[in-house]
Amino acid sequence: MHEQSPSPYLFVPGATTLGVVCSDGVILASEKRVSYGYLVVSRVGKKVFKVTNRIGAACAGLVSDMQVLIREVEAYANLFRLDAGRPIPVRSAAKVMSNLLFSRRMVPFITQTIVGGMDEEGASIYVLDILGSLLPDKYAAVGSGAEIAIGVLEEGYKENVSVKEASDLVARAVKSAVSRDIMSGDGMDFLTITKDGIQEEAIKF
Repeated sequence: MHEQSPSPYLFVPGATTLGVVCSDGVILASEKRVSYGYLVVSRVGKKVFKVTNRIGAACAGLVSDMQVLIREVEAYANLFRLDAGRPIPVRSAAKVMSNLLFSRRMVPFITQTIVGGMDEEGASIYVLDILGSLLPDKYAAVGSGAEIAIGVLEEGYKENVSVKEASDLVARAVKSAVSRDIMSGDGMDFLTITKDGIQEEAIKF
């Protein structure tokens, strides 16, 4: 009798990663568990990254791929600032990431990403898949816990929500996903981006 091999998707790391556009900024957040299949590799993983003083990214997938991708986008953002004499816009940073992902489509980075921040046009987020699709949105969730988290965001999100109100909503959405998704857990990293800059916060639960 032919023995069926296990699904390769079992070993793709899980996560619950969110992004929300607010009236006065952007919130990016992710839980801290790094897991491969049934093994929890780390309880203090970082999946939320600062790209510039006004732009951040939150990822779900392979941590190594996230780190390489963020370093490359950060380098391009610094080159843009030096060349143009102004900070890179959020859409341009997201487009750089999209181009990097698409250029690696034959051997892709295994990561879903939300890029968000503040620029002259205001607050915005963009959602990218592993092939570089670039989708603007007001709120988004990616990763293994996304289906659970997006339900909480759908129910609680409203236009012109403040950063303070949105941070409570995001925490609720992540906690809801963590309670049902075995590949998510062990706390949460927040990146809050406003006109005053970026504030990072870590919460254990």
